[in-house]
Amino acid sequence: MATSKPSKDRDRDRPRKTPAAPGKRSPKATTLRTVTCGDLNITDVGTEVTLVGWVNRRRDHGKLIFIDLRDRYGVTQIIVDPERTPAGSTLLETAAETRSEYVLRVVGTVAKRTPETVNANLSTGEIEIIGQQIELLNAAKTLPFPISDSNLPVDEALRMRYRYLDLRRGPMRSRLELRHRMALAMRNFLDQRAFVEVETPILTKSTPEGARDYLVPSRVWPGEFYALPQAPQQFKQLLMVAGLDRYFQIARCFRDEDLRGDRQPEFTQLDLEMSFVNEEDVMGLIEELVTHLIETLSTRRIKQKPFPHVHYADAIERYGIDRPDMRFDLPLKTLGDLAELGDFKVFKDALSQGGVVKGFRIPGMGGATRKELDELTEFAR
Repeated sequence: MATSKPSKDRDRDRPRKTPAAPGKRSPKATTLRTVTCGDLNITDVGTEVTLVGWVNRRRDHGKLIFIDLRDRYGVTQIIVDPERTPAGSTLLETAAETRSEYVLRVVGTVAKRTPETVNANLSTGEIEIIGQQIELLNAAKTLPFPISDSNLPVDEALRMRYRYLDLRRGPMRSRLELRHRMALAMRNFLDQRAFVEVETPILTKSTPEGARDYLVPSRVWPGEFYALPQAPQQFKQLLMVAGLDRYFQIARCFRDEDLRGDRQPEFTQLDLEMSFVNEEDVMGLIEELVTHLIETLSTRRIKQKPFPHVHYADAIERYGIDRPDMRFDLPLKTLGDLAELGDFKVFKDALSQGGVVKGFRIPGMGGATRKELDELTEFAR
C-alpha cells in the first residue's frame, strides 16, 4: 500500500483543538468564551472570565482605557490599567489600537465598581472586568453609521445597503428576538391544545385565489412551471379530510401583486384549521391566542375579556366599516332630519336618491373656527 506524507495543506485544513477558556462558564459558553457580556453581576466578583464581542465604545483617559464590549446579550465594561498590566504584555498597545466594532477576546477578572461609577442602565453596571489579555479577532473599517446610538436616524437606503450592520443595532436585534419568542409562544400554546404543526409544500400546482402566483420554471419538464402558494389552502383541507382535526403552520406565503401597507411579495402568517367546530370555537381560540401573546410578550394586560363582538350590520351602521377601531369611540349618527332643514345641495341630492347623511360628534369642537374645520376636512381627505 502506497503512503504519502501529509501535506501542509492537509495539516492546515485539519481542525485544531482550542484550549478551554478559564474561569466561570455559562450555558452559552464555547471554547472561546466562558460567559457572555450580559451574564455577569456582583456575585461574580473575583472570578476570572473570558468574553468575546464587539467594541461598543472606547474611552481613553490617559492612564486608563475603558472598553465597552458588546454582544447579543449585553454590554460589559473592560478596564485596562497600566499599573495592573504584566511586564512585557501587549495589553496596553492592543487596547489603544481598538476602535468601534473591532472584535475582541478579553480575559480578565471581575471587579466591583465604585459606587459613583455604577451604571444603573446596564444589567452588568455594578461590575467591570480588569483586563489581563486582549486578543484582536477582527478589525473594522470606519462605519457608515454608528451602531451604539440606536436613536440616531439613519437613511433607510443606507441601512439596507449595510444590512449586516443595521441588524447589530439594538432595536433590530430586539425585533428579531421578539419574533422568535412570538413564534415559540404560538407553538407552545397550540401544542397544548392538541394542534399538530405540518409543513406544506412551497413548490406546488397553481391554485388561483385572487392574486397572481409567482411561477418557478421546471428544469425537468421544460415549459412547465411550479407555483409558489398564496397560502396552504388545499393542503390544510386535505389534512382535515384525512382526519388530522387540528393543524397549524407558521407558513410562508407569496403574492405577485402590487405592494400595500400591509402586504409584501412574501410574508409569514399563522395558518390553522380545525374540524368539527363552529364560528364561536374558532374565534374563541384566536382570541385566547392573541391575549396569550400580548400578556406573555409584553407588560400589557387585556382588561376586557372576552372581546366585545360586533355584528356586521351594527359595525356598518355605527362606524361605516366592518373592522372599526374601537379606541376612538366616534360612532356615526344619522343626520337626515337635520340635513333636510338646510340648503346644502350635496345632502339634499343624497337624501332625494334614497341615501343617508351621517356624521360623528367630536367633543370640544362645537366652537371650531372655519380654519380648523377646513384643516379637519383636509386631514379627512
